[in-house]
Amino acid sequence: MRQKENAMPFEERVPMKRREALQALGAASLLGNLTGGTECAPPIKTLRGTFSKKRPCPFRVWNQGKTLAPVTQVTPEDGHYVHTYFDVTPFSPSQRYFAVTRVPILSRLPVLGDKADICVIDLEAETIQTVYTTRCWGYQTGSNIQWGSTDRRLYVNDVVDGTAVCVGIDLETTETRAYAGPLYSVAPDESCVVGFPHELKDVSQEGYGVPPKKPGEYASLPPGASKDEGVWLTDLKSNEKRLIASLADVAAKVPSPPPFEGGTYYFWHTKFNRQGTRLLQVLRYMHPRMPDTRNPMMFTFRPDGSDICFTPKTDRVPVWDANGGHPNWHGDGVHVIRSMPVKGMVGNRFVQARYDGTDFRMLSETIEGGGHPSVEPQGKYLITDKRHHDAGVARMGLRLIDLTANEEMRVCNLPTIDKSKLQNVVFRLDGHPVWSRDSQQVSLQAAPLGKRQLFVVNLAELL
Repeated sequence: MRQKENAMPFEERVPMKRREALQALGAASLLGNLTGGTECAPPIKTLRGTFSKKRPCPFRVWNQGKTLAPVTQVTPEDGHYVHTYFDVTPFSPSQRYFAVTRVPILSRLPVLGDKADICVIDLEAETIQTVYTTRCWGYQTGSNIQWGSTDRRLYVNDVVDGTAVCVGIDLETTETRAYAGPLYSVAPDESCVVGFPHELKDVSQEGYGVPPKKPGEYASLPPGASKDEGVWLTDLKSNEKRLIASLADVAAKVPSPPPFEGGTYYFWHTKFNRQGTRLLQVLRYMHPRMPDTRNPMMFTFRPDGSDICFTPKTDRVPVWDANGGHPNWHGDGVHVIRSMPVKGMVGNRFVQARYDGTDFRMLSETIEGGGHPSVEPQGKYLITDKRHHDAGVARMGLRLIDLTANEEMRVCNLPTIDKSKLQNVVFRLDGHPVWSRDSQQVSLQAAPLGKRQLFVVNLAELL
């Protein structure tokens, strides 16, 4: 564990180059006290709740009888709804409730102060209730909304005292509490949250972090791999916040040097496996001489930051400029999966490797990869989304792949936002399909009438 720092002003603890860079961006106040080591645990702050009354939310069956499996729209037409990323289920632990973020649709990029609502849908009673309003959201990940270990609590992010931090919402008592660190993933036992500062997300890709004060003015780090920034773990009981893995710690495990020196390392996706035994971490390397790639690399490590492993270890995938889609934990908690180019193959393939980088293989040599793939715990079925056009209409499709039989089923195709007509891809809508807790249903994002909506696809009869 890292040693506690002496109590001193934030400005004295931040390296000079970094502080000057942040001040030039006007982002210093947003970054608060994001520095290395273990911080003294501040009191958990109680916030004012914003619970509304529950109101009817009649569900709508989409193209009944014309899809391979039943598809039901569970969000109302009164707004634009998203969940979060494709590896976080919106279904509560009991599967009765469904968590979503209602986002504003703007004619400009979001800025700090634009608000989004946190909503809970009762899948049995067909009602919806707003339980919180946040200033920390993005079109791709919403508010990072996630359930705890029971139906009682939701966790999201908000800007509190100038910094994007985790907020816990007790749905029974309505008590709402702000914690010391950022949320990207909640531990399965609800003991802690982990995450890289949201203020440092959009500098490597827009639409995922906290909105800046002014469009495009994102906080950044100086060149190199910071020893003071990285993955923060916040204990949900004590509120202690500590740096478990710095950018320097993980960058030191990259198997080969970068093609160009002088770039900057950033973290991205940080995810617990279902078992809570390891974290999946994406490392990016941004360099002006490589503007068309973020050089994404996958690592895993234990929740205390030890045993950092690069994955996959194979000569069929380059270390640098690997491209491909965002990785995801296999449901078994041992393997990591991803859609990416593989040497010797035309197009992408779905691949997996053990958490330590060994046992690399393609999940299918003949079925083309793509989208946002997830594999259920038994390892038989993979789901992913597919964006395409049909008769001039942009559509979001759900693919169900039987990995044992090496067969693919096209379950449904829903009208969605046409990415090719957007002035800025930040406003796109990915399908982000996610398994339910029992791996019998899938949530999917689409926009049949131009509004962002969530759908539940019941796969029970296909599995």
